Amino acid sequence: MEERNNKHVLMVPYPSQGHLNPMLQFSKRLSTKGVKVTMVTTIFISKTMHLQSSSLPSSLQFDSISDGYDQGGFAQVGNISTYLSHMKTIGSKNLKELIQKHNSSHHPIDCVVYDPMVPWVLDVTKEFDLLGAAFFTQMCSVNYMYYHVYHGLLKLPISSLPISIEGIPLLELKDTPSFVNDPGFYPAYYEMVMNQYSNIHKADIILVNSFYKLEDQVFVSSPSLDFLLCL
Repeated sequence: MEERNNKHVLMVPYPSQGHLNPMLQFSKRLSTKGVKVTMVTTIFISKTMHLQSSSLPSSLQFDSISDGYDQGGFAQVGNISTYLSHMKTIGSKNLKELIQKHNSSHHPIDCVVYDPMVPWVLDVTKEFDLLGAAFFTQMCSVNYMYYHVYHGLLKLPISSLPISIEGIPLLELKDTPSFVNDPGFYPAYYEMVMNQYSNIHKADIILVNSFYKLEDQVFVSSPSLDFLLCL
């Protein structure tokens, strides 16, 4: 079989603006390097996106899958636990079908870049024996703090101040994310944030949306994972 000239990356963001935009910018940059990129959105999100095709590289395309709420997205259900559970059930099935569709074409998928807010995407990726790259859209220091909480390295609720985490300046309670200084603030979102790390050990690459010079000590102190910085 003739080897393809370019690789094909499937991008799967969490369907909200603050997560979509960083992954869209990364998709554009990859496309300019000769990589074919397909960005996957939910059907509802795809209806609300108004992108100028003239501003997008020709090697960047969009595809969509159903999350079970095609008419209104999250607002259609209004409950994060219900939405995430339904999105996992419906989304997993539809993502598998989407990957199978592309794998039957002249441009099969080589790698899936996903937002850890939807960790089930990595499980689907590994079913197809594909490379899986986790793309954390928040700053590395925040993710590093959540990582400590998930693994019990930082006990909640915080009982001793200041908070000392290697690679991060000493912190007061007000300096921490809401889900750290008040874990009962919104339990469903707290669970979603923590679940980012439930299968992260299966990821082949960790991508971080950051500027190295702003967080160099965090990267030095972070667990021994392969990092690629997306500026």
